[in-house]
Amino acid sequence: MGLDMSNNHPTSRTKDFFASPALSLTLAGVFRDAGTPAGARSPEVEEGDEESGGGGGGRDEMVEISSENTGPGRSDEDGDADGVHDDDGDDDKDNKKKKKRKKYHRHTAEQIREMESLFKESPHPDEKQRQQLSKQLGLAPRQVKFWFQNRRTQIKAVQERHENSLLKSEIDKLREENQAMRETIKKACCPNCGFATSNRDASMTTEEQQLRVENARLKAEVEKLRATIGKYPPGTASPSTSCSAGNDQENRSSLDYYTGIFGLDKTRILELVNQATEEVTKMATAGEPLWIRSVESGREILNYDEYVRAFSVESPSNGRVRRSIEASRETGVVFLDLPRLVQAFMDVNQWKEMFPCMISKAATVDVICSGEGVNRNGAVQLMFAELQMLTPMVPTREVYFIRYCKQLSAERWAIVDVSIDKVEENMDASLVKCRKCPSGCIIEDKTNGHCKVIWVEHIECQKSTVHTMFRSIVNSGLAFGAKHWIATLQLQCERLVFFMATNVPTKDSIGVATLAGRKSILKLAQRMTCSFCRALGASSFHTWTKISTKGGDDIRVASRKNLNDPAEPLGVILCAVSSVCLPVAPHVLFDFLRDESKRNEWDIMSTGGPAQLIANLAKGQDRGNVVNIQAMKSKENSMWILQDSCTNAFESMVVYAPVDISGMQSVITGCDSSNLAILSSGFSILPDGLETRPLVITSKPEEKTMEGGSLLTIAFQILANSSPTAKLTMESVETVNTLISCTLQNIKTSLECEDG
Repeated sequence: MGLDMSNNHPTSRTKDFFASPALSLTLAGVFRDAGTPAGARSPEVEEGDEESGGGGGGRDEMVEISSENTGPGRSDEDGDADGVHDDDGDDDKDNKKKKKRKKYHRHTAEQIREMESLFKESPHPDEKQRQQLSKQLGLAPRQVKFWFQNRRTQIKAVQERHENSLLKSEIDKLREENQAMRETIKKACCPNCGFATSNRDASMTTEEQQLRVENARLKAEVEKLRATIGKYPPGTASPSTSCSAGNDQENRSSLDYYTGIFGLDKTRILELVNQATEEVTKMATAGEPLWIRSVESGREILNYDEYVRAFSVESPSNGRVRRSIEASRETGVVFLDLPRLVQAFMDVNQWKEMFPCMISKAATVDVICSGEGVNRNGAVQLMFAELQMLTPMVPTREVYFIRYCKQLSAERWAIVDVSIDKVEENMDASLVKCRKCPSGCIIEDKTNGHCKVIWVEHIECQKSTVHTMFRSIVNSGLAFGAKHWIATLQLQCERLVFFMATNVPTKDSIGVATLAGRKSILKLAQRMTCSFCRALGASSFHTWTKISTKGGDDIRVASRKNLNDPAEPLGVILCAVSSVCLPVAPHVLFDFLRDESKRNEWDIMSTGGPAQLIANLAKGQDRGNVVNIQAMKSKENSMWILQDSCTNAFESMVVYAPVDISGMQSVITGCDSSNLAILSSGFSILPDGLETRPLVITSKPEEKTMEGGSLLTIAFQILANSSPTAKLTMESVETVNTLISCTLQNIKTSLECEDG
């Protein structure tokens, strides 16, 4: 006896990819979810003969009804459940009613266990497997077949419920965002003058306009990707976010995703990344003539003609390179063991945290291959990154690329990045202004938790307008080059080692008595610095407005609203940034700004006397890598300052923030610092990029210096209003304008470079 259910379930030829062992285990209680005990009674669903040569996909699905008293080898085809036939009319009616009534077969626990075991290995058993299992369990082949069909249908139902839940959450979130934007539009004001605009269309602030443009651009891109993939038609919502690629659902659809985007299968993708790995390995180890060392700067320069010849690179058809090519190589030793270092590259969140001054956005779009073991050997994933400099004067670089993790030998690993051209053909041109030629790093395990890293950075970018102040450092390839990446990696790994250390010398932990207090302060300082880096760049997070000043300084401001983040003060936050070139060596400028005894020379908020050092915590081997707490006293009140100083071979930062005294005292004792609201300001110091010859030939190191000037970027953040719905006033803009102008003037005066 059967019931037509063809409208409720897919055909038997629909490929079922929900059959992984892990997923089967998680759905073992699916009967319980439906209100029926697992292993008890369940209607058996027939989807059609899966082994039929043709036409099977068009058959209607049937519900097979079997009696609980049916013997092991008996099915409905053997006749009525009771085996009795009566010619009487009333009996016929009763029999018809019985036949219409659903009958169930209760499988034993042993039968369930055996079928579950086979299901994990093969969700679609063939006829031979079903025959063998039916003899083993004492069931009819059709009963085995129906059980497997039921289990696949139930798993699919659970998956659909999960997807519906995700879709509902996404819709609710969009509704909340839409409502918040509507409320903001109603209360919008001009970011410069602070007055309400004249009409509804003009009532959006520049920030809201940028958010809408960004929102529309991202939605258009998602629609384009869905249409390309073909899995989700335009206008439907994705069942899951693309950034968390670790779950089964995304891993399941990876191959389908990439087949749609690249027009390539998994084998071809692996072939491309293996070729890129060979190229990066050769570029990391080759010497001349591929790499030639500059006599003046000491930097290695790629011989591009030799590169084209060695790797059979196709030259542009018109004989000239349309994009600027940046290639660099750097070697360094980092204080981190190999497994944790490899993990930091493959986990997108750890990767962002490792390079906070260089990466403003990053996401793992999807995973092609998850890799093997803890270190994910062989992992292949598509990633997106927005790269920045710590200034709004240099445009960010957005790049999509494949990241490949490969173990070369027992002690050598390769992390390889490469952009695949076919991605660009399917994506908006605005998203592919930068592409990665085979780049990455070779990591070699050394003793005592050290690793040697050879970094190769090779990118092609569309030429863009860069402020004259930063043109030299950007066009020379230093800003986004291998030296910058290696220097930042060394600094962050050293910070992590000092954070985890338990045997800290007393001289490296002045003013803090416990390890818990030390860790709590270092964690708060790291959060403060990361917040500073996010607030400073030219990322699409911000909309910068240039304001005119009496002194002619190039000052840019941006505002944002903090509605519920406890890490920062709630309300309207105004950030002002200015950059200036000073004829002072970077290390001299850094030492001046981080010295608490000289703070009163540049800080206009200082009361005039030197700051008192309350705590001083080392977070690196260089004496400049420290976190300290300073107290500035006056007749009226006293204020504590948390300061984080960072320096490496390429850049330096001094980041600070006023902190609540009672809150900071609790942090010193080891209490959690995550709810302590701070608003960071500070300085970023870079070399000006102008390479010069030594003035004299001598054996004295101090006379052989080739240091040029410094690019100083100063940023102030203030709470313009404690109400998130308040209007930005011109008074707030003038306040940060004064802060920056006076601070810059004080620095120039103290360093005797007023004409710089």
